[in-house]
Amino acid sequence: MPTIDLETETGREEALRRMLTIRQFDTTAGERFADGEIPGFVHLYIGEEAVGVGACAALEDDDYITSTHRGHGHCIAKGLDPKPMMAELYGKREGYCNGKGGSMHIADVDAGMLGANGIVGAGPPLGTGAALTIDRKDEDRVALSFLGDGAVAQGQVHSAANLAATWDLPVIFLVENNGYGEGTPAEMQHNVENLSATAGAYNVPGITVDGMDITAVNEAVTEARERARAGDGPTFIEAETYRFHGHFEGDEELYREDDEVERWQARDPIETFAQRLIDRDELTDEEYEALQSEVETTIEEALEYAQSAEEPAPEEAYDDMFAAEVPEITEFARRVRADGSGHGGER
Repeated sequence: MPTIDLETETGREEALRRMLTIRQFDTTAGERFADGEIPGFVHLYIGEEAVGVGACAALEDDDYITSTHRGHGHCIAKGLDPKPMMAELYGKREGYCNGKGGSMHIADVDAGMLGANGIVGAGPPLGTGAALTIDRKDEDRVALSFLGDGAVAQGQVHSAANLAATWDLPVIFLVENNGYGEGTPAEMQHNVENLSATAGAYNVPGITVDGMDITAVNEAVTEARERARAGDGPTFIEAETYRFHGHFEGDEELYREDDEVERWQARDPIETFAQRLIDRDELTDEEYEALQSEVETTIEEALEYAQSAEEPAPEEAYDDMFAAEVPEITEFARRVRADGSGHGGER
């Protein structure tokens, strides 16, 4: 069974809850970053929630995903807990990566979330590698790699797609085309009208869907997952979406006009989906308000958890770097703990 069954009322309500959770989480993260509480950078997923939730709803719990620098939404869509997520943004020990990953490198391998990534286009090679593992182990699961429109121009993305197509690996490449690679319009970066046309170079299906419609995304990923599980290889999906905020929090957004943003905001994927449920008598206005209130409480609790969590000790910086103990690194870390220098008094 999929993680969230959009064919049921319960599943549709849970999908709405996750989209609201993403929106509230990133709204809070943006505000706290602007206040100087959160270190590093944050790239907000606000406006793109239907892609992450629609895609992950089509997956099984043990399927893998790889993410991007704009990964908070993917994490929540895959079922990660906002509390350790927020703690990770704050660089706290209770974070998913003990505070060492921050916003752009949240990962939870046990949940199938193989990591957000600050390197543009780094997800598809990892997703293809995960799919190769699935294939070698003859497992009944798939990998899905999120990537942005700018990443489609990266060489490693094409290397991964070529290998996956040649070996019929069970991986889905999902392009979140929000119209801009940082501040450069997509049409100035690519020589095709639809990025899904890229799939033709590898003789695999390529489709473009409305990324503001959770149902359209879910149906496309459901079909792609069935194809992958059947041994027919990858699918290349382009979801046309839009980020309501800048590339990063603090972006002056000089590259787009206010009326363009307003046109896309009028198609808000959360509000349109909620209205659809209300029109079907699956949800009342009062129930929707109550759901929003519940989500706000959830994120408030996550924020309090992160703010009160412990800071990692400096000497823990070298922990968890290797799966197996490496004597040279162990000795180096011992010296750091002993005198803080790393050279133990010797040069």
